[in-house]
Amino acid sequence: MNKPRSFSLKNQLAAAIIVILSVTITSLWFINVFFLERYYTQFKKENLQEFYVQMVQHARDGQLGSDVTKAELMRLCNIHNLEFLIVDSSANILYSSLNDPGRINRQLRDFIFARETGRGKILDENDEYTLELVTDDVESLNYLVMWGSLDAENFFMLRANVESIKDSVELANRFLLRVGIAAIVIASVVTWFMMGRITKPILELARISQKMAELNFEEKYKGHSKSEIGVLGENINLLSETLEKTIGDLKGANIELQKDVKAREEADQRRQEFLGAVSHELKTPIALIQGYAEGLKEGISEDKESRDYYCDVIIDETGKMNNLVLRLISLNQVESGNEITNMERFDLCALVAGCLQAYDLKFKTAGIKLFYEKSEDEIYVWGDESGIEEVFINYISNAVNHCSGAKEIHVKLNRHENRVRTEVFNTGERIPEESLERVWEKFYKVDKARTREYGGSGLGLSIVKAVMENMNGTYGVINYDDGVGFWFEMESK
Repeated sequence: MNKPRSFSLKNQLAAAIIVILSVTITSLWFINVFFLERYYTQFKKENLQEFYVQMVQHARDGQLGSDVTKAELMRLCNIHNLEFLIVDSSANILYSSLNDPGRINRQLRDFIFARETGRGKILDENDEYTLELVTDDVESLNYLVMWGSLDAENFFMLRANVESIKDSVELANRFLLRVGIAAIVIASVVTWFMMGRITKPILELARISQKMAELNFEEKYKGHSKSEIGVLGENINLLSETLEKTIGDLKGANIELQKDVKAREEADQRRQEFLGAVSHELKTPIALIQGYAEGLKEGISEDKESRDYYCDVIIDETGKMNNLVLRLISLNQVESGNEITNMERFDLCALVAGCLQAYDLKFKTAGIKLFYEKSEDEIYVWGDESGIEEVFINYISNAVNHCSGAKEIHVKLNRHENRVRTEVFNTGERIPEESLERVWEKFYKVDKARTREYGGSGLGLSIVKAVMENMNGTYGVINYDDGVGFWFEMESK
């Protein structure tokens, strides 16, 4: 599995949040430094203008000098942290919130009657009032000052301490800087751990997907979150199960395809071997028939005995060829499934006894002793009776042809539970171990010279194999110390 890069998703998200937070706090600090004082000054200008509107309203209503007006103006003064002075045309003080109203009164007179004296930076000016930034030489403080007339007989002065604005701005900037740094540090730590919790399931899903890419579907997402990550985990699990099943199906299909290809190749090989074996089996009798027929035609021998011998050879070889063709037809029908298997219940003892009686003359002619053993007088089995008869005859014929030594053939029928085994044993040479599995192949001959001697085609045991497999029966061969035994088993219930 590929290891995650050092700059992982967790690091990226944490870095992004920290950068955003740092930029935000830095921007706030920058805005405070360059714009907060202006904003505060503008705010105080609006306070002064609001206070001025209230004074003008009271003057127009003829309320100047009343206790109600004084209380209202003092309330506004306290709310907005302002100082004010209202005098009449004779310089008599009507209202004042100042500690030294006389000095400010003189300053107001100077502003009104000597307008060029002590002027500061004018911020706003019209026919009703003038708003300017003035330095108080006595207090050595800067003030935002508004002065003018309320009507023809009354004058006013409002002022707000600008130094307090600067102090507030400086204090706010220092506070924001310190709090911002602390916030960035704390947020970095919290973000790091939070990102670890958030990205943990994502990294888990990444690991699972990597396992899936390696065709390992054992890993499953075990989170229980109902968020989008939880939904993604459930979908990953579903995808993993679907891919595992699909790949399993594909592998199964691939195996079946390989089996089909192998079966086709084996069928082609068997067909080639079959054609070669048939050609080889037919070559000798055809050559003999041709040779003796040509000899008869050319009159090589004129005596009747020789001609009869030639004719007997031709008839004998023709019979062998006919027997070979019939056996091939029978084998092909069984293997292709064209021959109908008629499953029925019949007495196996009676069938074996009938076949042995038919071979009695051959046993006597060949000097073979027959020993027939059976566990019961009647043994009923399920199968195709004609097919089983052909199997047993092939075993007996094979035993007769290969019997030697003590020249004994033993036939045994034994029931075991719901199965019956029939075995045909003959004394003689054992079958080589490398040939035990091949004796069931078409045209396979352990001793070709001996097979040719008794006219065998090498198809008998192939027919046994085809018949027994067609009935889902079992069969086999066993080497004993003094001979060979061929057997087959069938159901007895």
